[in-house]
Amino acid sequence: MTSSTPGIRNGFKFFAGHVALDLPCTLAGRLKPMPRELLETPADLARWLVAAELARRPPEAKPPELAMARELRETLYALALHRIEGSALPIGLRRSLNSIAAKPPAVPALDRQGRMTLTGSAGAFLAGLARDAVRLLGRDLELRIRQCEGESCALLFVDTSRAGDRRWCSMTGCGNRAKVAEFRRRLGSP
Repeated sequence: MTSSTPGIRNGFKFFAGHVALDLPCTLAGRLKPMPRELLETPADLARWLVAAELARRPPEAKPPELAMARELRETLYALALHRIEGSALPIGLRRSLNSIAAKPPAVPALDRQGRMTLTGSAGAFLAGLARDAVRLLGRDLELRIRQCEGESCALLFVDTSRAGDRRWCSMTGCGNRAKVAEFRRRLGSP
């Protein structure tokens, strides 16, 4: 499952090109001394699921599902870093992801207009997201997962560029800052 449009929606970042890599963005400033939790309440989780375009309406979310979302987020971040490094995926992380993926997912149905909708609790949407993450990490694009090269940026993304050389989470953010810094560096050199 991919994010349909990159950018910021409802206060959440969606630059990864795959919603499973967008979830780790809910811990803002991950590499900074004081990261900021964007999933503070179950309502925040429900809001993220809508912003991620997984649910049309905020699903029911409870504290255990919020804990599950945070566990899934940290598991996905760690597994993606292992993929980027080309190292073996730790058994504990695989078990965590597989456990969430094994839960019942949201149920698909056709609405009056003949469009697919999904219904279920926040936990059901997270189970579906975990299944998509298994596909991403296990076969689809695992060799194209990258971490932004921007200074102090921890965002992950799927590099879908033809050459496979994307370096930043977004050109308007980290990419632009890096290009400006390089320009200034050149101006300062003889």
